[in-house]
Amino acid sequence: MSINLQPFRKLQLVAYMDYLPVFLKIKNRPCLIVGGGEIAARKAELLLRAGADLTVVAPEIGADVAGLKKTGVISHEQREFSPQDLQAQTLVVAATDDPALNQQVSDLARKIALPVNVVDQPNLCSFIMPSIVDRSPVIVAVSTGGASPVLARLMRARLETLIPASFGQLALLAREFRDQVKKRFKESGRRRRFWEHVLDGPIAEMTFAGRTDAARRELRHELGAGPDSFPLTGEVYLVGAGPGDPDLLTSRALRLMQRADVVVHDRLVSEAVLRLARKDAPRIYAGKERSRHMLPQESINQLLVRLAREGKRVLRLKGGDPFIFGRGGEEIDTLAAEGIPFQIVPGITAASGCAAYAGIPLTHRDYAQSCVFVTGHLKDGSTDLDWDALAKPQQTIVIYMGLIGLPVICQQLIKRGLPEDLPAALVERGTTPNQRIFTGTLTSLPEIVDSANVRAPTLTIIGEVVKLHGKLQWFESHAAAASKNIA
Repeated sequence: MSINLQPFRKLQLVAYMDYLPVFLKIKNRPCLIVGGGEIAARKAELLLRAGADLTVVAPEIGADVAGLKKTGVISHEQREFSPQDLQAQTLVVAATDDPALNQQVSDLARKIALPVNVVDQPNLCSFIMPSIVDRSPVIVAVSTGGASPVLARLMRARLETLIPASFGQLALLAREFRDQVKKRFKESGRRRRFWEHVLDGPIAEMTFAGRTDAARRELRHELGAGPDSFPLTGEVYLVGAGPGDPDLLTSRALRLMQRADVVVHDRLVSEAVLRLARKDAPRIYAGKERSRHMLPQESINQLLVRLAREGKRVLRLKGGDPFIFGRGGEEIDTLAAEGIPFQIVPGITAASGCAAYAGIPLTHRDYAQSCVFVTGHLKDGSTDLDWDALAKPQQTIVIYMGLIGLPVICQQLIKRGLPEDLPAALVERGTTPNQRIFTGTLTSLPEIVDSANVRAPTLTIIGEVVKLHGKLQWFESHAAAASKNIA
């Protein structure tokens, strides 16, 4: 038999991996840690999570290792390390503050081909401990080969946000039905198509939402449907895009944004957020400005229904939170009436997001014990609010979409008894690099805003809490240097 060496010759042109990624089964297998300090305790907890039969050899142990010993999950030999300790072990970890001892453990282990890890000394290791994302039985390991453990931890943290906490439940569900699926679909291509349908569709979403019994029932139903009977089941994801900063998106929002087949978005969704949606998903702009709607609300509702019935996963992306002045209720009312499956993902509403980035707490024991959210214009474009309910002492008023009606709002509040010098602020394009903050009073703010060429989206905050802006503002951007802070 001849071996084609050409692929291996090509490898000489690129860098080899420093380590071969493997997963080692150590459940109920003897493992050894040399050392009893804080680092040894961390390694012990990791090995115990993998089911190791663990022994610690150290003349002295710290409180953490002592706690493990007290519970009986480890054995402790209170003495100095001996070469005989390596016999019959599956692996060994050296975690002492004695470089000579760590070197000795490494040398002895290598001589008998025993996997050895010496903490923070990659040159003495035959294997290394990666950063781990644990969604058991799904395990993701990240390593930089010892070049930068901090970078590996940062990568792990990013993966933690992208992989749902219940991802392991989906794997367990797949394992539960694996033999049944294999028996039902003899041909590997059909079997693969079935699993893709299950693991990247409504059954997966049921699992992520904690509805494991419903997911199990649906999977049984799909198994009985046959290999060519997978329905094109569309779904609508009603997702809050937050006030603008993409870092404020929830992990579920990011996950669904990557799954969607088509994106229907509003004007208030920032471009930075839109860029995080699936790159090949078509975008449909359904933006609405005052008195100028690209699509009437009724048309948007029917558009969502039509796209879902075509079998598409529809991302309905709305600025802020879809249930706070976002007409999300109107849209899901239509979806429910038409029998279209949907999910709702809350977003950080503009009130909390913009106020936080402006350094204005909406409530404060010394200034405001209540907070009320209102919209600055109604369905017919007018501004007609319950002024008496708004004009209460020690209350923060947050006004969405109130830029055009700001003079009327301020006049009416003064007319109902609020002080003319009550602090007020307007936040333009809050949480984004273009954020601008204008502060004044009920009397002065409309004129300040009128002279500054302010454009939507804006949020108005009225109340004593606005006084804290000067002291608590923290968010800086290029445009923030030009913010006007006029009392």
